[in-house]
Formats: sequence, C-alpha cells, structure tokens
Amino acid sequence: MLNKKLIIAGILTILLLPFSINAQKVTKTGTTAAKFLSIGIGPRANAMGGAFSSIANDASAIYWNPAGIAYSDQFQAIFTYSSMFADIKLNYVGVIIPAGDLGSFAASVTALNYGQLSVTTENQPEGTGETFSPGSYAFGLSYAKFITDDFAVGATAKLVTESIYHSNATGVSFDIGTIFKTPFYGVRFASSITNYGTKMQMSGNDLLIRYNVDPQRAGSNNTVDANIATEKFELPLRLQIGVSRDFIFMENQRFTLAVDGIVPNDNDQSVNIGGELAFLDDMISLRGGYKSLFLKDSQEGLTLGLGFKYNRPGFINIGVDYSYQQYKYLGNVQSFGVILKF
Repeated sequence: MLNKKLIIAGILTILLLPFSINAQKVTKTGTTAAKFLSIGIGPRANAMGGAFSSIANDASAIYWNPAGIAYSDQFQAIFTYSSMFADIKLNYVGVIIPAGDLGSFAASVTALNYGQLSVTTENQPEGTGETFSPGSYAFGLSYAKFITDDFAVGATAKLVTESIYHSNATGVSFDIGTIFKTPFYGVRFASSITNYGTKMQMSGNDLLIRYNVDPQRAGSNNTVDANIATEKFELPLRLQIGVSRDFIFMENQRFTLAVDGIVPNDNDQSVNIGGELAFLDDMISLRGGYKSLFLKDSQEGLTLGLGFKYNRPGFINIGVDYSYQQYKYLGNVQSFGVILKF
C-alpha cells in the first residue's frame, strides 16, 4: 500500500508541475556557471526528449541518473558526439565496470569545444592576430548498487572546469539518483539531483591589472599589482523526477513511454515526454519526444532519433544511435553515439 501511495504521489508531482510555474516569479535564467552540464548526453536519451531518468539502463545513465549503471552486468563504453550551433562540439566518453555484489563503477569525461576564437581589444576590435580556444570539461567517477531487487541507488562525483584565454574556473559537484521498479503495473519511478556542488569563480592572468589606490593623493603609486575579483556563480542544479512503463506486444516487440518533470535552479519548471518503439528484440528502435513542455519562451521542442543494435553471443555487442533536436532560433542539433558491451 505504501509503494502505491509513493507512486501516485510521484505521478501527481509531475502532472502538477505546469500549474506551479506561475508561482515562481524569478527564473534566474543565465545566472549559473558551467551551463554545458545541462546539455543532454546520448542520442537515445536526447531523441526521447530527455525523459530518461527512469529508463536509464545503459552507459548514458552516468549522466541522466547514476542509479541506472547498476543495471549493467557487462562492461560498457559509450562515445557520443554532438554538433551544435556556432560550430560548438560536445564530446562524451563513459565506461561502466560491473563488480558483482559490490555494485557497479563508472568513469566519464565531458568536453565542450568552442573552436578557435580571435583575440580582440578595445584598440583592435577586428583582432590582434592571436587566437585562443576556450573549453569546458567535466571528469566524473560514479558508483551504483541495488539495495533490493527492484530499488537501485547511485552517485557521481565530478570535477568541473571552464577556461577562456588565460583564465579559468574550477568546481566540484555531485549527482545522486534512484530508480524503483514498482509492482504497480510495471511502472518505474526515478528521481535524480544533479550538479549539487561548489560555486565557480573565474581567476587567472587576464584579471591582473595595475591599480592606483588613491589617484588624488600626490606621490601615490599607480603601478600596484592587483586582481579583479569576479562574481561566484552556482552550478546548474537540477531535480528530475520521472515515470515510465514498457508495453510489450506482438511477440516481444516493445513500446516505452516516459515522462519527466524538471525543476532547475536557473529556469522555470518544465516537463519532458518521450517514447521508444523497439522491433526485432531491440535490434531496431525508433524514438521521439518533446522537450520543455509548459516552459515559457522555450527554445527547445521536437526530438527524433533511431538506433541499431547488433548482439552476438561471445562477441562485442554494438549499438549505434542518432538523434535530432529542434531549436527555435539557434539551429538544430544532431547527435551520434556508439555503445560497446563486452
């Protein structure tokens, strides 16, 4: 009875999210550092509109819900590449190492590449001829374990760094997640909190200046070395609550429906919804979804994708995935990924 009450409460939370949006007057949009941590990882999850916290059962679970890596009983490696607007490239590598009764361990690297930019100054707005390459990186270690046969928990610790020219910022963050397979019609219920951690502050040689402490005083030293103090910014904290269910039909063909409620610290609440139709024992998958439902001025929308798996006993199993994400103004985003299981 308690489990059913928990499930109903979770579903009601997701369904009532849109009605609570107007109660929040200040969205704090654009006030967090390391915003690249909010970019979805993995074509499968992105194609399903990011409604993935309760489905996460492959190597992309490292990003969406670390509890999901407990479902892996094989070594897994994931490699993803996303081509974004303004020639921005996002690369991700993750590895899961199952350890039997001890649980499962994982490691991941996220790298956002902005390409080469020209150095400009007030006196040389067209460029000095010098270039630099800003970047954003996250390095994570994860652990997950089944507490019961139907309940898994997981956590990730991440080192986050961003750099621009000769300055950089570093922070530490943590992700915590759970997945519960309920006895209520096979419904899965999940929750995850991501990017809970320290604030980030830019520092470096670019912030060194010469400063005159008291220019009004005769004889004051106007060449005192000083540092410009920048603001400290929070990481993009996000609470994600999801429910999903598999529908089996026509001799093990599967349709999965998932809904996730998103509560970030730098925007209003929203809802993601997605589906996956799998044929031929999961060999071919068609996916679709919609992101940021009920979010005012949302730039995201329709998502589509497909996947192909090749499984052969005694060999490396290969999965290849593709996703397409629609954006209102910035241009569409395409992602490609490969998952190896052995």
